[in-house]
Amino acid sequence: MNYVELNNGVKMPILGFGVFQISKEETKQAVLDAIQVGYRSIDTAQAYFNEEEVGQAIQECGIPREELFITTKVWIDNYGYERTIASVHESMKKLKIDYIDLILLHQPFSDYYGSYRALEDLYAQKKVRAIGVSNFYPDRLSDICAFNQVIPQVNQVEVNPFHQQVDAQSNMIKNNVQIEAWAPFGEGKNDIFTNETLETIAKKYGKSIAQVILRWLIQRNVVTLAKSVHKERMKENIDIFDFVLSDDDMHTISTLDTNESLFFNHQTPEAVDMFINLIHARKNQ
Repeated sequence: MNYVELNNGVKMPILGFGVFQISKEETKQAVLDAIQVGYRSIDTAQAYFNEEEVGQAIQECGIPREELFITTKVWIDNYGYERTIASVHESMKKLKIDYIDLILLHQPFSDYYGSYRALEDLYAQKKVRAIGVSNFYPDRLSDICAFNQVIPQVNQVEVNPFHQQVDAQSNMIKNNVQIEAWAPFGEGKNDIFTNETLETIAKKYGKSIAQVILRWLIQRNVVTLAKSVHKERMKENIDIFDFVLSDDDMHTISTLDTNESLFFNHQTPEAVDMFINLIHARKNQ
């Protein structure tokens, strides 16, 4: 496994295992399988409703805690200083760990300033090893970098061949923030797994399209997350450190960029309405 060094010196695996949209019933075994095939970074969130199952896998996997890198995220409904503090302690309880390697603010809405200051205090108390944000566009990321004591170590955003976030990554590099990708495969949208350009490159290296995408990301120094509930697919996704894409192939993939999200734009009123509805819906879960 390759690692990146965050702006505070903490080392983070460049490839991690994400549990978004994995059911509670499947999560524990999926995480155990992922760890067994070699993953050491596990990414969950309060809003995924599977922190407890991730915690069970952490407890049973047999790998020393210090060899694992555990990420979770604070959901919007827990924003505000006091609520964030309480929710992070609750996440640690569910995860059965006494510190979190990386804690992120999940969305750029509501009182994220109060929540970020809570993360700064938890960081100072060594309850978390690194702090950051998720889905923060360049303007909001620059804002939070400029007016807080601790620069975020990570910003987790959508990055895939159709939405490559080149300008956003440049802004993160400027601010010394590590970019991390969610939805590297775009959840299969735009027929990504049958794309002719990616298929041609994959055949050249004797790899799958998924492996080419993951390799393309890590060659851009993008920390990325791969998700699967199938052990063979997990093995395939982690088997990307034995080949290197050529400069020509990297350029060819760059031509696929549409510079638009495959999901939604956080900067629209409709996105705000969507997250308000999500907050209300998840209160009942």
